[in-house]
Amino acid sequence: MNPYILGLTAVAGIGGLLFGYDTGVISGALLYIKDDFEEVRQSHLLQETIVSMAIAGAIIGAAAGGWINDSFGRKKATLLADVIFALGSICMAAASDPYILIFGRFLVGLGVGVASVTAPVYIAEVSPSEIRGSLVSSNVLMITGGQLLSYIVNLAFTKVSFPSSAVIGSMVTTWISDKVPGTWRWMLGVSGVPAIAQFFLMFFLPESPRWLFIKNRKDEAVDVLSKIYDVDRLEDEVDFLTAQSEQDRQKRNNVRFTNVFKSKEIRLAFLVGAGLQHPMIVQAFQQFTGINTVMYYSPTIVQMAGFHSNELALFLSLIVAAMNAAGTILGIYLIDHSGRKKLALFSLGGVFASLIILSLSFSNQSSSNHLYGWVAVLGLALYIAFFSPGMGPVPWTVNSEIYPEEYRGVCGGMSATVCWVSNLIVSLSFLSVVDAVGTGITFLIIAAISVLAFLFVFLYVPETKGLTFDEVEVIWKERAWGKNSDTITLLHGENLASFYTI
Repeated sequence: MNPYILGLTAVAGIGGLLFGYDTGVISGALLYIKDDFEEVRQSHLLQETIVSMAIAGAIIGAAAGGWINDSFGRKKATLLADVIFALGSICMAAASDPYILIFGRFLVGLGVGVASVTAPVYIAEVSPSEIRGSLVSSNVLMITGGQLLSYIVNLAFTKVSFPSSAVIGSMVTTWISDKVPGTWRWMLGVSGVPAIAQFFLMFFLPESPRWLFIKNRKDEAVDVLSKIYDVDRLEDEVDFLTAQSEQDRQKRNNVRFTNVFKSKEIRLAFLVGAGLQHPMIVQAFQQFTGINTVMYYSPTIVQMAGFHSNELALFLSLIVAAMNAAGTILGIYLIDHSGRKKLALFSLGGVFASLIILSLSFSNQSSSNHLYGWVAVLGLALYIAFFSPGMGPVPWTVNSEIYPEEYRGVCGGMSATVCWVSNLIVSLSFLSVVDAVGTGITFLIIAAISVLAFLFVFLYVPETKGLTFDEVEVIWKERAWGKNSDTITLLHGENLASFYTI
């Protein structure tokens, strides 16, 4: 594989690392935030707010991210996300009360929201179609890697207190640490490091060649493409993008938010990508099938299962996070070999079985028998083992592929917004639902949602493995207006067959 493409993917994927770290770090930090703030310890609502405020910020960041990407480019959008994220990290580390912490979480969420739109699109647009799925999935690997890193950092800082002024020579830090000492400051503050690293590395990366063509900057685009493709293929790619650029530019000038719902084929693509054709699907189903319940609250879930030590809860959660990263690596291989749809269906089948195990273990749990506590930990591990190779990478990959160029920024932002709204609902309600109906019933509800997700993927989601962006566009035209013999020839036979039969 071209090392240049790998370099672009790795640096852009740091946005996924930030996403993953923020998802995972709060689960461990929350254990110690509760120790330092009495009002947090006494209120599940305040705990849920601390966790979910980053998601509220991400909703706004994702909604604005599509417009920022289209107007200023993928590169500037990434730089903006890094600045916001770094500021939020500093604010969290310096928080003297829960409400400043909540504001810092909101800033971090804004940065994550913009990055969640930008990174998959940037990677998809610099990737050859035959390896696009694997490379976009590598962004998911960065997400799961960030989650794993967060648990390692949480464990590393478990016994660390915030440094005094004698160490860092800061009156401000002395005032803060005297008021509210806590290891969680390190856990949350260190998240600014990868954001700062990506900020400087992005200056060495080019803009997306597709965006450059749209902006009539052909010479710059050709220079980027020459580093991605060999000489034999370069001319074809340049000719194709040149022919498409003027048409896309004219279309983009007329694209409005409401146009997504006026065009039947674009509406179908968005509804599959974001979740409005069915109550909840793909991006939405990715959240409602419980992944961020597990990642945000896994140490808390472990403690609910009877393991009350903070250190043990973090260690067991670290194992779960490691399985998540390992499963994503497997998914990167499978997504361009078995295809998006089959992988998602297999994943959802295993997720359902794992959630049933979790539900049964918590429903039968007793203080005198720790067996069901270990069964619950096993259920968590199985859940991650099935979710991470399939429903982890598939929704992000599909959403980076299914929109025409002129709608990619707008629909990508809208779809990411649906993802974050779903995420907010889950994170803001999990502890309250557990209080209302019990942990076992809560996981049974999530299991029922996974059945709906399976049915939707089976019935509505197309297979996009190996297709170019333009061939994917033909799929939506055929779904909207029926098969057309003139357009069917544009599709590879194998992919067309899988589209209609699976």
